Amino acid sequence: MARIAGNDLPRNKRGVISLTYIYGIGRSRAAEILDKAEISHDVKVGDWTDENIRIISSIITNEYTVEGELRSQVQMNIKRLMDIGCYRGLRHRKGLPLRGQRTQTNARTRKGKRKTVANKKKVTK
Repeated sequence: MARIAGNDLPRNKRGVISLTYIYGIGRSRAAEILDKAEISHDVKVGDWTDENIRIISSIITNEYTVEGELRSQVQMNIKRLMDIGCYRGLRHRKGLPLRGQRTQTNARTRKGKRKTVANKKKVTK
């Protein structure tokens, strides 16, 4: 099993797809890494040699920010936005969408489960 950047890559998938299991690597970056390592995109991870794994691992660690380091970087950026009190930081603080989406309807993913408010009862005569 290939272990790169703390992740076990699936053996039965193509290299381009399996590299996307690493946080911070998408399809285009995975293709770029395999091109630098001079490995075919169609070769499955189970068919990689130890040398191929070593080359890919060194490319990722030397040239890209991935996994824990990238996660902490993203969290620090969000914390910075919240500390300076900009619009995006305030939206993060309130748990609302930040990029201009409507919130009267939808936005349930960001806002969480509905909090139902009871109606006022009518006065009977």
